[in-house]
Amino acid sequence: MAKKKQEAKVKEPIVKETVVVEEPVVEVPKVKKEVKLEPKKPTWEIKDRTYILRDGKRPLSKSIRAAGIYYFDEERGFERELKYCENQRTCFVDEMKGDQRLEHIIFRNGVLVVKKEKTVLQKLLSLYHPHREKIYFELKPQIIAEYEIDHIEMEIEALNAAYSMDIDMAEAIMRVEMGSKVSKMGSKELKRDLLLFAKKSPKLFLDLVDDDNVQLRNFGIRAVEAHIIKLSHDQRTFHWGSNDRKLMTIPFDEHPYTALAHWFKTDEGMEVYSSIEKRLK
Repeated sequence: MAKKKQEAKVKEPIVKETVVVEEPVVEVPKVKKEVKLEPKKPTWEIKDRTYILRDGKRPLSKSIRAAGIYYFDEERGFERELKYCENQRTCFVDEMKGDQRLEHIIFRNGVLVVKKEKTVLQKLLSLYHPHREKIYFELKPQIIAEYEIDHIEMEIEALNAAYSMDIDMAEAIMRVEMGSKVSKMGSKELKRDLLLFAKKSPKLFLDLVDDDNVQLRNFGIRAVEAHIIKLSHDQRTFHWGSNDRKLMTIPFDEHPYTALAHWFKTDEGMEVYSSIEKRLK
């Protein structure tokens, strides 16, 4: 009985429960690697191309160098010799194979048309030749459009200036274009010819408008025509018409009326200008 009681008194071991705390899973966002897209190199367009000499030059024939010229290759870091050989597939000498038959590059009447089959010559002229944009340029549609827009805008500006111009300034400008004939023209004739001149040669017209000496030259011509002053036969001096007193000596190699216009801006010339102005009225 005692054993049973002792066994009954034996306590069972206490088992502690372990509490498992679950940590929240933090998802790390995946960083997408940016893929850099390299710009595609422009492909060469197969077409006929036209090249024009700059500054409106149109000689019967003009040759530009086809050999002994160099292009700095930025990718390779050195200058490469260029040569145009019709029997080669490249214009770079270091890429040529076999014989090199040099060909001439000639503009006729300021123009060189290169057919689409001559890709080597086109690339030489359009991409590598050191004289491009200096002696000649490639005629492109966008360049033509820009030129035409500039010309139209200039023409509008010239016509607006001509329309609102006073008669004295109109006479001064047209005298440059037509000479002494202007003195015999009526105001309507003068206005008509002024508008036609502005439309035909807008750049020249606007240059004359901005030229301070145009009116002064016209003023001097009117004074000579009215015999207030006179120009000597050798075109070396101006004199008063009434007493032949010398007013000024014309510098060597300068136009008489241009020199007179400059002289009118001096202190002495301004006094003479005022005197002439009173007599012309």
